[in-house]
Amino acid sequence: MSVWTQDELTRIGKADELQIASRRRDGSLRSFVTIWIVRWGDDLYVRSAYGRENGWFQRALSSGEGRIRAGGVERDVAFEEPGAAVDADLHSAYHAKYDRYGPTIVGTVVSPEAAASTLRLVPR
Repeated sequence: MSVWTQDELTRIGKADELQIASRRRDGSLRSFVTIWIVRWGDDLYVRSAYGRENGWFQRALSSGEGRIRAGGVERDVAFEEPGAAVDADLHSAYHAKYDRYGPTIVGTVVSPEAAASTLRLVPR
């Protein structure tokens, strides 16, 4: 299994937005969707602001893999659900990084619905 380099973690973690695309069954990439990204430790996480039913999230779950790009880094990844153990830490990370956009917007990624739609990005 591959790992993130410190440079990749820093560059992606500092980026305000990340583009994410899941793979189709034939291996081709779907269109990229722009979302927020947070780094916690040596891991990178994304959440669906509109819960588990959001199209990009459902496609990511179904395919289990895709590609991301942010901060000048483009990388193939696997999508893993980390479980509720990281929820509080990720809420803090989202607040620290994005509170400048206001509570209404940040609220979309720290809600219970968003927490239930968290994916850890695993480099491939």
